[in-house]
Amino acid sequence: MARVSAREQLVEAGIEILERDGPAALSARKLAAETGTSTMAVYTHFGGMSGLIEAIASAAFMRFTSALTVEQTDDPVADFFVIGMRYREFALANPQRYQLMFGTSAESLNRFHADLTVTGSASARAEWAVSFEALLSSVRRMIAARRIRDDGEAVVAGRMWSITHGAVLLEMAGFFGREGHGMSQILGPLVVDALVGMGDDRERTMQSLTAAVAIVYGA
Repeated sequence: MARVSAREQLVEAGIEILERDGPAALSARKLAAETGTSTMAVYTHFGGMSGLIEAIASAAFMRFTSALTVEQTDDPVADFFVIGMRYREFALANPQRYQLMFGTSAESLNRFHADLTVTGSASARAEWAVSFEALLSSVRRMIAARRIRDDGEAVVAGRMWSITHGAVLLEMAGFFGREGHGMSQILGPLVVDALVGMGDDRERTMQSLTAAVAIVYGA
């Protein structure tokens, strides 16, 4: 088994504290207590807490990107739905990391955002923008297959992200219960209506949604 470096140990401990206690609980002293090291280790490996928080975000984006990397089928709309379901699952399973990545609080990393309507990217940090590329690629395939009209892949991706992000935040806050209604009654129908509004046939869209549900949930 590969030995975990002190740097990796601090990042993992930071993630645990973040998810358990929230971003306000992240401190060099608490990390030292969790890992059995000194507070100086944070400064040695990261230059301070801001560097550690960015390292936690980088780890979160890597895992998020992995969650959004799905095996392609011959149905780009079904693949798009799968990405949306994986996105929702990640956010609900890792709410504090999701808020750190895409929230609006003072602790979030939104200061690194980019205007995707101009740049075609969601982050000024290249390593954090990779997850958006998964969405862009999926939109590109739907446009190429003539399932939806071409309003510009970055703009379309931004629209679909807005729908997903808004629904996920409300579900995280408990407004849609805990029985999966956020997916079945809110997010799924919203995305269907959006895709149909952009040119897809409703029956065909529903078939793609059914195929995606079978892939993700085996139902």
